[in-house]
Amino acid sequence: MIQNTNPTERMTQYDEQIQRIKSKLLEAKKADKNLKAFGADSHKYDIKHPVTLADVRRFEEKFAISLPDCYKAFVLQVGNGGKGYMNSAAGPYYGIYPLGKNVNELIYDDTEQYLKNDCILRPKMSDDDWKSLTKNTDENDEISDEDYEKELGKLFGGVLPIGSQGCTYLHGIVLNGPHKGRVVNLDMDRQKPQFAFEKNFLDWYERWLDEVISGELLKAGPSWFGYSMGGSDKELMTAFLNAGDEEEQRDCLRGLLTKQKAEESTTRTIEQQLSDNENPFRTSLIQILCKFDYERAKPYVTALVPTDLLSVFQFVYWYAKDKSKEWLPVIEENISRINDEETFRFCTYLLEEARSDYGNLVVPFTTHNHESIRVQAFYSLGKLKNKKSFIDAFVQGLHDDSNRVIHATLQALSGVKDNKLLEHYRRLAEKFPVEQDYILVNLNHRLAEYGLTNLSVLGKNIDADAHSNRNDTQKRWWELWK
Repeated sequence: MIQNTNPTERMTQYDEQIQRIKSKLLEAKKADKNLKAFGADSHKYDIKHPVTLADVRRFEEKFAISLPDCYKAFVLQVGNGGKGYMNSAAGPYYGIYPLGKNVNELIYDDTEQYLKNDCILRPKMSDDDWKSLTKNTDENDEISDEDYEKELGKLFGGVLPIGSQGCTYLHGIVLNGPHKGRVVNLDMDRQKPQFAFEKNFLDWYERWLDEVISGELLKAGPSWFGYSMGGSDKELMTAFLNAGDEEEQRDCLRGLLTKQKAEESTTRTIEQQLSDNENPFRTSLIQILCKFDYERAKPYVTALVPTDLLSVFQFVYWYAKDKSKEWLPVIEENISRINDEETFRFCTYLLEEARSDYGNLVVPFTTHNHESIRVQAFYSLGKLKNKKSFIDAFVQGLHDDSNRVIHATLQALSGVKDNKLLEHYRRLAEKFPVEQDYILVNLNHRLAEYGLTNLSVLGKNIDADAHSNRNDTQKRWWELWK
């Protein structure tokens, strides 16, 4: 129900913050004059004139809702709409939609009916709870269109879409219930929602401006702003030390990982925490230290080798890939311990970065019992300059039971012209007379290097005139094989 209290009276609590936001918008535009922040090249920090109180009341009456005061303060005093995607105003990602636009982005039909619903989403919702809420839409193949819309209405009711993050992602504001005024990150493909950490829309918006002005968001690619806790590295470290539970501590550490740099006091505190070998966040703290100061982190990363090779390889690759060569002895000594795809994948990344002749280390994995490891092994061999030295392994890959492995092997053999391979290519042409899993197209890429096709390698003459005019590089497979 719409409350009768005068909205302008209730919004005086935001006046000071509104003035800061107006000032910071100008600072942000100046700080990001090259429009490096994600989405800035769309909205260009532009924001149009505010709406009137009558505009707000019309919208509220149409949907029988009462907009959160923090959001109303923004559209009434800062501005509404701009130059961005769908006429969005300056804001996180692609900006903030104009009031009343794209309201049906989450619920396509009967938006008026569902926008006034209580919001059933909540912060820190468990995966099981979310799966239970989406079971009828995701697992019921017999659900009617009408019932599907009803389920979406329950799921996303009480949330107003306020901006796009690209693809299927968007941000919305909660209209009803205990979390009214908070921003929630949503996915139209129904990944679990994630609430922003700020307590209301204006705090969330001002944090975005602060991170643009500080340079935190001026980096290539999406920043995933609002998916982690905000604040400086010192503030996050202090919050970690004073947190009341482990979940809050984890949030603080995730926020720290988004920072581009850390002060000496922060790294020193992390090392103090690492002096406790039983610290439950030890691995996360090592990761953060490695991001900010590799040399200081190296002894702690090395200490993980006996128990957690995956973290070792990931941390070095993510934060110190130029140091990959230093880790070759560790890889050589421990590679036989690897038995999972992810650890092997990051191991090969480091081997490639080290520009080592790693073929002999990888070849044993071409016969591993896990299909994905075999695929990665052939992919890695294909990056070697001397890959022709491993023809026998490639031949084995061409006869693998897995089509994925055969596909990977064919791609890895790009540029390897050895007549010894022709017999095995011919067998593949027999086995795959029609396309399966992109094998035939890749087989033809390899055969083209000999002037052949999957049909000509079988001795079939499709076009007599074409074959009579072929040049020396377009011989039949048995002529090349000789």
